[in-house]
Amino acid sequence: QVQLVVSGGGLVQAGGSLRLSCTASGSIFSINAVAWHRHAPGNQRELVADITTSGRTYYADSVKGRFTISRDDANYMVFLQMNSLKPEDTAVYYCAADVLAQSKSGNLDQRNYWGQGTQVTVSS
Repeated sequence: QVQLVVSGGGLVQAGGSLRLSCTASGSIFSINAVAWHRHAPGNQRELVADITTSGRTYYADSVKGRFTISRDDANYMVFLQMNSLKPEDTAVYYCAADVLAQSKSGNLDQRNYWGQGTQVTVSS
């Protein structure tokens, strides 16, 4: 079993910064690509950023130059540093990870796991 726990959301004024963390735990063999998504009311869920095992990153156009995704593989953690926040960044943020883990049967099982969401609210 694998769990992803997200922390770091909150309320911040426009122009401020927040850092989200996502920590994976369980019978993990390896973590492949990891992504941050967000979902604002009335909008579709949006891929914000992702990072591969080699460190290659992707950013949505709306966050380029303001957000930075990084990972700490030794501790099974992924971060999203969010700077110059705007009211339109307000959303529930989720992390998702492609994880190879040991299943209850003892076999290795690769699947995508999601953390619980964390609310980020940016006031104008």
